[in-house]
Amino acid sequence: MGTKEELSALRKRIDEIDGKLVPLFLERMDLALEAGELKVRENMPIQNAAREQEVVNRAVSLAKEDLKSETALLMRSVIALSREYERARTINSEAPLLQPARKPARENISCAYQGVPGAWSEQAILKLFPEASRKPTEFFEDVFLAVKEKSVNYGVVAIENSQTGAIGETYDLLRKYGCFIVGRTWVDIRQCLLAPPGVTLSGIREAYSHPEGFKQCRRFLHGRSWDLVACRNTAVAAETVARTEGGRTAAIGSRRAAELNGLAVLAPDIMDSAANRTSFVVIANEPEYDENSGLISITFSVLHRAGALCEALMPLMAQGVNLLRIESRPATADRYRFFAELSACILDAGTISTLRQMASCCEYFEVIGCYSGS
Repeated sequence: MGTKEELSALRKRIDEIDGKLVPLFLERMDLALEAGELKVRENMPIQNAAREQEVVNRAVSLAKEDLKSETALLMRSVIALSREYERARTINSEAPLLQPARKPARENISCAYQGVPGAWSEQAILKLFPEASRKPTEFFEDVFLAVKEKSVNYGVVAIENSQTGAIGETYDLLRKYGCFIVGRTWVDIRQCLLAPPGVTLSGIREAYSHPEGFKQCRRFLHGRSWDLVACRNTAVAAETVARTEGGRTAAIGSRRAAELNGLAVLAPDIMDSAANRTSFVVIANEPEYDENSGLISITFSVLHRAGALCEALMPLMAQGVNLLRIESRPATADRYRFFAELSACILDAGTISTLRQMASCCEYFEVIGCYSGS
């Protein structure tokens, strides 16, 4: 028998085994559902850790020595699926996952951002809403307050950098103020060294920037004995340097910040990576989405036990929903809240079913936006 024939014969046997496995799995799930309904009727908890461990131990005792860990994983996965199936069918919740969408603003648009003209977030607004009026604010929280107080239509805030990762403050404020994400875009971050005309590189003793700006330019700054002065924003750093006399200061920021403040670009593109980009999200006090919105942001928390996060994410894997990003933020000293971005639309029936299954595995679950990205 040749290799192809031998492989074909093995596959045929595997198919035969699968034909036996699936009906047994379905029968087990039906029995699990009956048990779940009984538990609900008698006001009993769905999960019984001692019983689950007993099931795993019994299965492992039947396995070959070199497949014991795989058998344990198989049974824990089956148990997790059974528990999820029980919860999804026995906990009746018709509440919408996301409130109805409002119509996007089309004219007289106003946007708040953190910083001053020349900030990267202002450049994100220019990309997203070229004709919008722009409202600079001092702090990230001020952007969220402006949105919640309806003094602007939208806020635009940074949420992730391709080099330095997630911006935790944005995630925390999303949860604190209950704002919705209604859009997202990436902006190429071309950090430059800015200084007043006539200042030379050798004369610099202090550099001003946002802490993220310093992180993004570590290689350029390495070996330079400059004092690094943190500012709220790279554009604020440029403003500060423009007002400082003495010819000993420089800022790390954008070309636009240099132009607006009469500074020269002393060294262009000093960031560590030429692919340096920052993701900005558009926030609003109500959701905006339609059938073309292909991204969903969620926040959730799970029980503090082994496998809880894996169990919560399992419905995504089962339905083929792509998890694009997941971040954790501390909720208490030893508990975490998760934020995730999915490639899906909230108007899709399959997506709704998947998210409900996921929610049934979580202590807390909320959809914080369905939107498009660029």
